[in-house]
Amino acid sequence: MAESGNKGLPTRRAALTLIGASALAAGRITSVRAAADDGEVLTEAKVLRDPDTPVAGNPNGNITIVEWSDYNCPYCRKLEPELRQVVQDDGKVRLVMKDWPILGPVSVTAARIALAAKFQDKYHPAHDALMGVSSRLTEPRINELLAAAGVDMDRLKRDLTDHGSDIDALLKRNNEQAEAFGFSGTPSFIVGKYRVPGVLSMTEFEQVIADARKAKMN
Repeated sequence: MAESGNKGLPTRRAALTLIGASALAAGRITSVRAAADDGEVLTEAKVLRDPDTPVAGNPNGNITIVEWSDYNCPYCRKLEPELRQVVQDDGKVRLVMKDWPILGPVSVTAARIALAAKFQDKYHPAHDALMGVSSRLTEPRINELLAAAGVDMDRLKRDLTDHGSDIDALLKRNNEQAEAFGFSGTPSFIVGKYRVPGVLSMTEFEQVIADARKAKMN
């Protein structure tokens, strides 16, 4: 997990310990509350159904995974293909993709540009292009990757200007939710009713999804 600030990175074993503890103590999303200017941060509608947040997988799935990620996070990049494979294989998972740029100004630039691409229906190609690299991003590299992914860069600039305040408001909401859940770094997840702060393998994701479906029935 990549952490905000200058904190050290936990080992995989430590991350899995956190996951186990959180799974045992997991509660409903709506049981966690935090103050915000516009009311409660962690209502189900705001976390799971924000109309401005991109969604992948099955939009009508019976389990929702919410992912907070940063394009400069190496753990997010490593996890991305495995998570997508799990979502595809399952077929009934709705994946909510929350950009949470906590690793510096370039991360913020990448998130804003990817979200601006949404206005030309190119968020997912932009997201995949930015997650598919192995080195730290720079602004020129971001522009190069998005152009190669078929994003209209002239329109992108216009959309960044026209929709910049909406994009910044979305990133603010994403950050408030992550902090209210107590997440300290990326990637972090909500899987059904479970709070999962850390990296999972494909097998572990499949198990948490199965557990979340069982919990949904109780």
